[in-house]
Amino acid sequence: MAQTSDLKQSPLHDRHAALGAKFAEFGGWSMPLEYSSGVVKEHTAVRESVGIFDVSHLGKAMVTGPGAAEFINATLSNDLAKIRPGKAQYTLCCDAATGGIVDDLIAYYQDDEHVLLVPNAANTAEVVRRLAAEAPQGVRIVDHHDDYAVLAVQGTKSDEVLSRVGLPVGHEYMSFAEAEFGEPGGPAVVVCRTGYTGERGYELIAANEIAGELWDQLLAAGEEFGMLACGLGSRDTLRTEMGYPLHGQDITIDVTPNEAGLGWAVGWKKEAFWGREPLVAEKEAGPKRKLRGLIAVDRGIPRPGMGVTLVADVPLCDITSGTFSPTLKKGIGMALVPTMIHPGAELGVDVRGRREIFASTKLPFVDPSVREA
Repeated sequence: MAQTSDLKQSPLHDRHAALGAKFAEFGGWSMPLEYSSGVVKEHTAVRESVGIFDVSHLGKAMVTGPGAAEFINATLSNDLAKIRPGKAQYTLCCDAATGGIVDDLIAYYQDDEHVLLVPNAANTAEVVRRLAAEAPQGVRIVDHHDDYAVLAVQGTKSDEVLSRVGLPVGHEYMSFAEAEFGEPGGPAVVVCRTGYTGERGYELIAANEIAGELWDQLLAAGEEFGMLACGLGSRDTLRTEMGYPLHGQDITIDVTPNEAGLGWAVGWKKEAFWGREPLVAEKEAGPKRKLRGLIAVDRGIPRPGMGVTLVADVPLCDITSGTFSPTLKKGIGMALVPTMIHPGAELGVDVRGRREIFASTKLPFVDPSVREA
């Protein structure tokens, strides 16, 4: 683990420390893992009311110039032509030779000459490098990773909280709007109807200079709804309940979209995107493994790296993500299980030397309908 002095800090770091946050390293950044309320209470606040996360470690890269949107559509996996300006799209940066997932990210389609990309923290430099190496003349990729904060307000009361600080709400899922913060003519905040928890919510992109005031106002506005400051520990339990993959665990450059169950984020009818040929061939042949959900039959709690077996002496794979689900009150996990194994099979997980039985299940673990409520 990197030394604390080597890690980047959010512009809100001092505020987190004042709230009693425990910090951990995420993609080269020192970020709040949890606050004094604890992971379970933070998780429950999002599921039942509202929570606020600092996710400023996420990357921010702007692709600009004539043909910027066309260039992104010819490189990243999803079909940007299927959405209009003002909409966002989940997409993948895949390796051209293998189809493996370099990163999963959100593309914000502003107009044909401006596309904002939000990659994962640890992968931002690599995504920017790959795009810059292939960009046609006139198209620029500018890394703004350290210039902007990202706050996520997530939960059933997220609209009420944002409304109280004068930010727009109610726009459709995976869309965004730019708004003035504070007085008319004030600094711009991008309000994105996105999130990584499965609940209704918004992600706010704002310049570092106003991040502190924005955070303070949102916390004050959310007090009447019992809003909690939430760390990345509860963000992990929330996203695992939804079956959302985490890069570096469930998906890596050695995992393809077909294996990860992310074929829906691939524009198969597009003439070109990085990794198209190997991915089309794999899709036609069928992947040899697939990301599946596992839910404890008894009391076992899986953790990444724990071995998964068909029977005690037949190893299959390892848990990629695993945790205790505060919503289901059970252990849940994900693993890249060989496709020869029946989707409904019961499998063993080596939990600290004990073989605990887990039932295979479709993802997500919790009702996904709340995402677009």
